[in-house]
Amino acid sequence: MALLELKDIHTFYGNIQALKGISISVEEGEIVTLIGANGAGKTTTLMSICGITPIREGAIFLNGKEISRISPNKIVQMGVSQVPEGRRIFPQLTVSENLDMGAFLRSDKEGIKRDIEEVFSIFPRLAERRNQLGGTLSGGEQQMLAVSRALMANPHLLLLDEPSLGLAPLVVQNIFEVIQKINKERKTTILLVEQNANMALKIANKGYVLQNGLIKMSDTAKHLLENEEVRKAYLGL
Repeated sequence: MALLELKDIHTFYGNIQALKGISISVEEGEIVTLIGANGAGKTTTLMSICGITPIREGAIFLNGKEISRISPNKIVQMGVSQVPEGRRIFPQLTVSENLDMGAFLRSDKEGIKRDIEEVFSIFPRLAERRNQLGGTLSGGEQQMLAVSRALMANPHLLLLDEPSLGLAPLVVQNIFEVIQKINKERKTTILLVEQNANMALKIANKGYVLQNGLIKMSDTAKHLLENEEVRKAYLGL
């Protein structure tokens, strides 16, 4: 049984259909990536999973339980956490206060304390800036904070939306190394939306190519990297 399964999902914004019957499966422990051009439906897919953009048709299952009509806060409590595109940290709160917000639905004080120290070990730069306002951090540091805030919810499934967006190449490399570390060391399953298809496919187990709200192709990440059509359309090769 897959950890996450989307079956024939149709999602609309008013009368405009963004997802046109997509089906995706994510097994526990995997890194799965969604690649595609702007407007393909990648972010809408994550928003549909989180319940922020309700689906009109189809069903979404988490550990075999349908979550299609469950409220977003309940979905977080069930173990799903999202790092949104553009980071969206709380700029007027300190780093520590942003992390506290990530743990808002938790009551295990010792577990929260332990997880704060863990994210500081993953991102030592945040530990140095724990009392600094989020809005004064660099773009890379804000991305680190957004990932850390999501981890504070102690998720089984982490949804990452364009984590490399607007970041310098060296910072991007670091972020992708951290994604692999979170997957391996925390045993966190990851669904990654990313325009940097080359980097995403290099760390993923499998991938889906989205085009105009439809799944155009799916395969192991290795095979997609070698696919001539993918190489020309998304890898710039």
